[in-house]
Amino acid sequence: MLTIVGAIVVAAAIIAGYTWEGGKLLVLFQPAEFLIIGGAAIGSLIVAAPINVLKDLIRQIMASFGPGYSKKNYMELMVMLYEIFNIARREGLVGLETHIEKPHESDVMGKYPAFLKNHHAVSFMADTMRLIITGSVQPHELESLLDQDLETHHEEIDQGPAVLAVTAESMPGLGIVAAVLGVVITMGAIGGPPEIIGEKVGAALVGTFLGVLCCYGFVGPLASNLRSVNYTNSGYMKCLKQCLLAFCKGFPPSIAVEYGRRSIPNETRPTFVEVEEACKESRK
Repeated sequence: MLTIVGAIVVAAAIIAGYTWEGGKLLVLFQPAEFLIIGGAAIGSLIVAAPINVLKDLIRQIMASFGPGYSKKNYMELMVMLYEIFNIARREGLVGLETHIEKPHESDVMGKYPAFLKNHHAVSFMADTMRLIITGSVQPHELESLLDQDLETHHEEIDQGPAVLAVTAESMPGLGIVAAVLGVVITMGAIGGPPEIIGEKVGAALVGTFLGVLCCYGFVGPLASNLRSVNYTNSGYMKCLKQCLLAFCKGFPPSIAVEYGRRSIPNETRPTFVEVEEACKESRK
């Protein structure tokens, strides 16, 4: 939501300042300049990124308008893990196989659809629990493996914002391209009335203005915002990782969940009492 608010503030400040100085808004309305800069930017983005990166970038942009992970999401994650760990304590690790092999058919995980929608988290948990069930991996070895998994995932999701940042940096240059084309058109009308020449020069300068504005006012900040959102959302996977590691080390379910709670960012971290009460409620 703040992304939209910020974009509106940028546009409103520029328009207000321009009109305050006596500028005419219709002069800025140059569809051809928008087409040149916007079309060239989109084309360069397609050239720079493979299809899977473009799809992930679109997904990230859509997700950036959402609220992100909330305290409720973390609470549900820890309560679900608490229930899973309790099954292992009562029935042994073998009792987890039906839940791990088919997570979407699990009567425990089925109560938490938000978690099941996170395909990476589901795969991360299922693969880790399979290793724990085999009993052939030591906790320190498992931690190294999980860190490698998370690092690989972070590098993958950072490709989209990185390509978008490169596109943003190219937009002032594309604005110059549009301006040069406008000058070429102006030179073709050099013998005409001064009003016509001035109009064409103004249209050419709008191209440079749009390129710089899109770079520093919209596209560049959006790329930075996507990276910040990805970093913040990584706390969800860190919480899951810490809970699984603590479980692998043999800690009781309540303690394993506490390890995960301590890794949650302060602004979305539930209190010890809140988690404890939610876990007790799940056992009823």
